[in-house]
Amino acid sequence: MKKVIASLLSVAMVAAMAAGCAQPDAGTGAGGDEATPDASAADAGDDADADVEGEGDETTAETMSFGTGSEVINLWSFTNEVPNMIGKYIELHPEFGETYTVKVTIIATTDGAYQPALDAALVNGGEDAPDIYTAEAAFILKYTQGDMASYAATYKDLGIDVDAEIEAADIAQYTIDIGSRDGEVVALGYQATGGAMIYRSSIALDTWGTDDPAEIEEIVGAGSGNWDKFWDAAEDLSAKGYAIVSGDGDVWHSVENANDAWIKDGALNMDTGRFDLFDISYDLTANGWSNNTSDWTEGWYADMQGIGEKPVFAFFGPAWLINYVMAGNVGGDAAPADGDFTQGNTFGDWRVCTPPVGFFWGGTWLLANKDTEQKEGVAEFIEWVTLDCSETGLQYLWANGTFNGEGGTKDCVASGTVMAISDGTLDFLGGQDMFPAFIAGNANATGANMTQYDETINSFFRDAVRQYALPEGEFYGDKDAAIAQFAENVNDNLVF
Repeated sequence: MKKVIASLLSVAMVAAMAAGCAQPDAGTGAGGDEATPDASAADAGDDADADVEGEGDETTAETMSFGTGSEVINLWSFTNEVPNMIGKYIELHPEFGETYTVKVTIIATTDGAYQPALDAALVNGGEDAPDIYTAEAAFILKYTQGDMASYAATYKDLGIDVDAEIEAADIAQYTIDIGSRDGEVVALGYQATGGAMIYRSSIALDTWGTDDPAEIEEIVGAGSGNWDKFWDAAEDLSAKGYAIVSGDGDVWHSVENANDAWIKDGALNMDTGRFDLFDISYDLTANGWSNNTSDWTEGWYADMQGIGEKPVFAFFGPAWLINYVMAGNVGGDAAPADGDFTQGNTFGDWRVCTPPVGFFWGGTWLLANKDTEQKEGVAEFIEWVTLDCSETGLQYLWANGTFNGEGGTKDCVASGTVMAISDGTLDFLGGQDMFPAFIAGNANATGANMTQYDETINSFFRDAVRQYALPEGEFYGDKDAAIAQFAENVNDNLVF
């Protein structure tokens, strides 16, 4: 199979791996706490120790271990989120820690360090090879259906009754599709990252006289698969001085997820409906329907707080966007006492409903090495994380915010069965139960149009869109030139 040209760099990076790889960012656990290696070790008591290799070198790998058993399981991940789950599992099942020592290697995705190091470890094999490894949405296809897919064991080969357990757990279909190779499951996740429209109640009331999610869904054309009613709503909001979204990034994932893949018949697909983003972005700018921000910038965060150029009606995202991004950027941790959401605190002013076009955004999948000598222990942990629907299963603890004790952050999980028996009410949403909207979001998402090249292509594409749609852009108003530049960038950097 032909490879991405950039993957040739991995040969050079294998040598650097000996010095470790990039220091990971602190992960955010299910309880909403910022976890560190030391904290993770402390959570597991005497069963864990943590150290950092290669400090001062160009790259750094973070390592820790859990348990004291004679059997060794190697776990590789790009944050400490899944490693923290090992600590929790041993807390709940001490016998696991008495049987196994789980050696953890954490390498951040920063500067592209994780994938080359993981690839080398899988190829080299041996006693230090990963038994369990994780991949996120940006590159999961590489490990389930792409260049590195042959290293993954099927869940059935691990001894998991995966078909029956998926049905019992009501696992979101898009996560199954992404995690399957030739019809067999090789990876599943624990989060559900299907998206909802996250909108401001006060702006809805001022514009339409209602903030009821069912009525807002009718106004914006929820579940319609098109944007017709949404643009009508944008005009209504504009007449009241509001922007419907902060920037084009807020609708990008819907556009991406609802249309054909980037690669068709071994070439860049120039007919996919993803090119609609050019017109969408231009119209958002030209009509004043957005604040022209880019996601993950100060302007985007300011719009969450309501202090941007115009008050913004809606953001689009999964539950993690609420919990780990918006909640820290709305200007408060409780609703303003006087109920005035125009003074830089929008906590409690948000609601969720089904978006016009379904999508998912993000997620982490767990895979097992086909050559692992610890199938029983590997299967036990993976099953607890991805398929266990009991009240002591990872997903129940995650959904109800009890992973680190009562009062933690509630999050959406892959199991619809678990969410149906969990409490998804949030003060951030004015007491609304978020789970029904996100369950619908999971059902409307698809993983059938992804490729292992999407991360790189999307970067080129979104840059080209903004160069066309924004007045300061290099190709402002010249869509043909922007598209030509996009295609040139892709074809110069990737080989399919």
